[in-house]
Amino acid sequence: MAANTIREKVTRGFSPRRRREHLDSLDVPTYVIGDVHGRYDLLSVLERKIFADAAALPGRKLIIMLGDFIDRGPASAQVVSRLMAPLPNGFDRICLTGNHELAMLAYADGEISLDEWVALGGEATLKSYGVDIQALRQQYPRQKKLDTFIRTWLPDDHLNFLRRLPILLDTPQVLFVHAGIDPERPIEAQDDDDLVYIRSRFYDSAQPLPKLIIHGHTPVRQAEAHGLRLNIDTGAFRSGKLTAARLWQGHIHITST
Repeated sequence: MAANTIREKVTRGFSPRRRREHLDSLDVPTYVIGDVHGRYDLLSVLERKIFADAAALPGRKLIIMLGDFIDRGPASAQVVSRLMAPLPNGFDRICLTGNHELAMLAYADGEISLDEWVALGGEATLKSYGVDIQALRQQYPRQKKLDTFIRTWLPDDHLNFLRRLPILLDTPQVLFVHAGIDPERPIEAQDDDDLVYIRSRFYDSAQPLPKLIIHGHTPVRQAEAHGLRLNIDTGAFRSGKLTAARLWQGHIHITST
């Protein structure tokens, strides 16, 4: 891989590695939501389904978001605001970072260019924050001034929320992560780059996985389980289908918008 790829630029700006979260047990009803990509409408529908489903279950409930909340879809700013807001009583939420959150931060910090972020779907995100790139190019023909304006315009509270996101959640039974893991490495030795970007080396490996891995990142038509891999990214921004998995008492139940 060339040293100047967007992927390497995105991840090299976040050293030391991003925080890992751990839970000693997963003993509450747990809902895991795949890649939202700016589809606030679908997230709202899926959350209502989750709240209705959870009403019949005991105790507190946990919602885990697998990253890629932003880019491509029309309402990234609204999605981030939603994830920053409190949940109904009785619910907790853990949001993990995806590669698109890291890309937004990389642009905000000057690690990648505006064009590189736009290539990943960033123009839709900026539009959701009220930034019209084409109009601003007329006002700020020099790229440096355009970048300064946009980086100043992006709300600090949203950027700080994204900066604090952990990159994985590990429990004794299940590992939750955006893209997957390198099967050749123990969980504690995983690289951030793999956790948010890996594909074929995770999917195609014959190496046994240490536990169930629930992830997104690679869109599929419907949630796919292969051995100890469960992919719940159903390409919401294009398909109109946002998917969640409910884990409770050793069973997994899939629901979608």
